Amino acid sequence: MRWRHPTKGMVSPADFIPLAEETGLIIQLGEWVMAKACHDTMKMPGEIKVAINLSPVQFAKSNIVDAVICALVDSGLPPERLEIEITENVLLRETELNLAALHQLKNLGISISLDDFGVGYSSLSYLTSFPFEKVKVDRSFIEKIERPEAKAVVASIVQLSRTLKLTSCAEGIETEKQLREVTSLGIELGQGYLFGEAMPLAKIDFSVIHAKDDTTKAA
Repeated sequence: MRWRHPTKGMVSPADFIPLAEETGLIIQLGEWVMAKACHDTMKMPGEIKVAINLSPVQFAKSNIVDAVICALVDSGLPPERLEIEITENVLLRETELNLAALHQLKNLGISISLDDFGVGYSSLSYLTSFPFEKVKVDRSFIEKIERPEAKAVVASIVQLSRTLKLTSCAEGIETEKQLREVTSLGIELGQGYLFGEAMPLAKIDFSVIHAKDDTTKAA
């Protein structure tokens, strides 16, 4: 997600999403993103899924399950083509309520992924308590993948993912060397500028995406 400001140019979500969360505008913004992403995915080849990040504020201050169902029904997108990404912060707030919401989403056929894995304090316990299907290794480890300690952490996450039958994905891959490193460690999926930068739907080359992976990041 990007904001093309009339005078400041392209504004990163790292700059405006925290403000949207603080003011509560993330609720309306998140609903718009959900609806837009689902509609746009219906224009893509049927094998492609869309992954959407959800804010902890959306779980805390809105009926997130109803919002997701409305977006699916309105767009006609099958639940199996939608993936929800959350961070550990979602699980630190109203844990029981959020767990119930995640189970409802999973029961609809939606995939649930744990984003930015490895940087939280309780990530390991959450993997056995919540219905995740994928863990996404935080980009901070990929940036330092040449260091023995970072490589050891990633290797441990890969082994843990295999044991729990979860898919592993490396975030923030920007170089061929990083790709070779994470591939050698057994990472199954990759995401980052090496594969493509954020761009409008009209500029996406679906033939390239289909050749590399069946998942595209929307928000």
